[in-house]
Amino acid sequence: MAPRPSTRTTTRRLLPRKLVFMIFLILLPISVITIITHFQTITYLFRPLWDKPPPPFQRIPHYYAENVPMDHLCTLHGWTIRSTPRRVFDGVIFNNELDLLEIRYRELQSLVTKFVILESNTTFTGRPKPLFFLSNRDRFEFAGDKIVHGVFSGRTAEPGSQEDPFVLESEQRAYMNGLLRSAGVVNGDLVIMSDTDEIPSPHTVKLLQWCDGMPPILHLELRNYLYSFEFPVDYSHWRSSVQIYGPWTRYRHSRQSDVILSDAGWHCSFCFRRLEEFVFKMTAYSHADRVRKPDFLNRDRIQKLICKGDDLFDMLPEEYTFKELIKKMGSIPHSASGVHLPGFLIENAERFRFLLPGGCLRSPE
Repeated sequence: MAPRPSTRTTTRRLLPRKLVFMIFLILLPISVITIITHFQTITYLFRPLWDKPPPPFQRIPHYYAENVPMDHLCTLHGWTIRSTPRRVFDGVIFNNELDLLEIRYRELQSLVTKFVILESNTTFTGRPKPLFFLSNRDRFEFAGDKIVHGVFSGRTAEPGSQEDPFVLESEQRAYMNGLLRSAGVVNGDLVIMSDTDEIPSPHTVKLLQWCDGMPPILHLELRNYLYSFEFPVDYSHWRSSVQIYGPWTRYRHSRQSDVILSDAGWHCSFCFRRLEEFVFKMTAYSHADRVRKPDFLNRDRIQKLICKGDDLFDMLPEEYTFKELIKKMGSIPHSASGVHLPGFLIENAERFRFLLPGGCLRSPE
């Protein structure tokens, strides 16, 4: 008859099981809370595993140098010179980027037929918003009657809630179609579809208005900057487009073709003069849900992050490969270059010092 195990031996066997079970009970809620709290960060960290990049663009090489004749530039792109330039309509949905809007309009003034600008009395999240452009209209008197301004009556969200920002954004872009028609756009005209902070270079617009043979819908590859032109990120910004207007043209800010013109301008995101403007956009634009903690809106915190080139929302880069994710983690390297930037910006460097290398300190109000 086999000997029965002693009570002491049985206790020793049970203790590890009880200990493991207790540790499991402690770690399970901690893990759940951690995942919920940092869900967005975890999602972005493992994005290369669950998401696939969009199909690659067909890139058109972009040729430009000062004093090169336009017919030669058209030929280099595989196009032909026109006898007369196309009319150009620049359409933007405006929030509060007054400085960038002025730079944009000054850069493109001699090339654009009509500046079509739409603003709303509410943000994309349903918060009441001043009509910033209308109240600063005198600042843009230099553009005269080229400006066609429209107001979209938005919806105000109930206290404690918010409207779906992507629905309101989509409605405003649809409204822009009618505003463009009222501005006089006709078939064959050139329409720039981009946000205020997505500025095509003047020589890009001139090339497209003078050359025949360009695709009817052409995306623009823009140099991507954050906070100012001191922090270049990459060349990956593609949402802007230039289209030859036709019966089926619709104002959009999404991918509409597979063709993109390389190095066609600048995208300067969160390039504001005042800290208050940063706070306003962080709570107003389509990704306002990224403000996950109240201290994200702390002015001192925002100022430190601007000067370091760190992300305002404490987020990982939105990349599709681990190589690019690791490459872009951490602070954006500072650049000391003021070359190949908007001409009006360089001509007025002191006035726009906050957009140039060494100008990271912002006004609090």
